[in-house]
Amino acid sequence: TNTTASNDNKNIFILAGQSNMSGRGGVINNIFDWYIPPECQSNSSILRLTKGLSWEVAKEPIHQDIDYYAVCGIGLGMSFANFILKDDPNIGVIGLVPCAVGSTNITLWSQGSFYYNQMVNRTRIALQGGGTLRALLWYQGESDTLNLDDAKLYKLRLEKFFTDARNDLGTPSLPIIQVALATTLGPYMKEIRKAQLGIQLPNVKTIDANGLKVGPDYVHLSTQAEAQLGQMLAQAFLEFGSYTIHNSLEVQKKE
Repeated sequence: TNTTASNDNKNIFILAGQSNMSGRGGVINNIFDWYIPPECQSNSSILRLTKGLSWEVAKEPIHQDIDYYAVCGIGLGMSFANFILKDDPNIGVIGLVPCAVGSTNITLWSQGSFYYNQMVNRTRIALQGGGTLRALLWYQGESDTLNLDDAKLYKLRLEKFFTDARNDLGTPSLPIIQVALATTLGPYMKEIRKAQLGIQLPNVKTIDANGLKVGPDYVHLSTQAEAQLGQMLAQAFLEFGSYTIHNSLEVQKKE
């Protein structure tokens, strides 16, 4: 029976960005090896919103129907969700909303664009059945290393994206956890990393992926690196501590 899907206590997380967010762990020459590490295994308390906008028990590769033109593998989402459940077994159901698409530069995520609108619409639908938007997880920027103008404008565009997303979702202080690049497609990785590490918005945490193991294509993180990165993002989310405060306020209101 699909009782979990009707659970109205969902903790909703948006996963957005490009290929290292959607996940290419275990994909070599466009073939996924189907090795799913323990940290990324399914759990009936971890759901994902499908492309068809219904909830199902999440299983790797969780982005395949969204980032459908590429072969997806292991990303950070399942590891992230499993770590949070392990840390806080009473959190309830975790609802992942995959939105990442490979090769997208930041202009393709600007307010009103296809990917931006898809993300906002999917998140609004995810919230319809009840639940709370907990955080936006963001890993993007490799495509913006190709062109100096894009690299120079990146910080401005990224801050605008974060601000627009928060405003359009009606959550002005939504926790955002972004990843600073570990790999690059072009010569301007230093500029993009500097922009990412220099973001000054409140409630934005930056996790540095630098030094994590990269796959044989030198662009995509390995399965193990994705699993590790998911745990790093989960720890950052738990440090916000805001969701426990929120829950206790809810309880007070009910009394």
